[in-house]
Amino acid sequence: MQSVGFNFNNSYITLTEMMMAKVLPTKVKDPKLVILNHELAKQLGLNFSSLNPQQLAELFTGNTLPEGAIPIAQAYAGHQFGNLVILGDGRAIVLGEHITPTKQRYDIQFKGSGRTPYSRGGDGKAALGPMLREYIISEAMYHLNIRTTRSLAVATTGENVMRETVLPGAILTRVAESHIRV
Repeated sequence: MQSVGFNFNNSYITLTEMMMAKVLPTKVKDPKLVILNHELAKQLGLNFSSLNPQQLAELFTGNTLPEGAIPIAQAYAGHQFGNLVILGDGRAIVLGEHITPTKQRYDIQFKGSGRTPYSRGGDGKAALGPMLREYIISEAMYHLNIRTTRSLAVATTGENVMRETVLPGAILTRVAESHIRV
């Protein structure tokens, strides 16, 4: 795949294994790009014009990883039923910290890209409707000057996920200055 401008610096991988786990996105069978945020891509210094729709779908589902990506799931601690437990991102994978041409640092993260060591019995997947909802709401909040994660893309997986009913699977690509939970 041609370079689209990702410039990853992966400081998270220098942390202790108690704080993260290296994990690859689960490959999907029939990815299709649903929406791409060209405005955000430009702000990040990314140019996807050299990629065809299938290459974009492969990229935004994790079937193909951008050069320099070292995917991890983040861990965090919390109290649950009176016990201190290690929790973490059960369906989110940080590809890396992208450094823009203006030297700003942003986490690039997939949501719904499969199980992680922190999934705790969940399938790690997401449905199309909730991913589109998050895309729309996060972008609306940004344009209302409310600090939030941004949404770069949504792609379907070609697979179904079982929730209350069977729903089409999807992956959201999120962008934030940090996805660290405090």
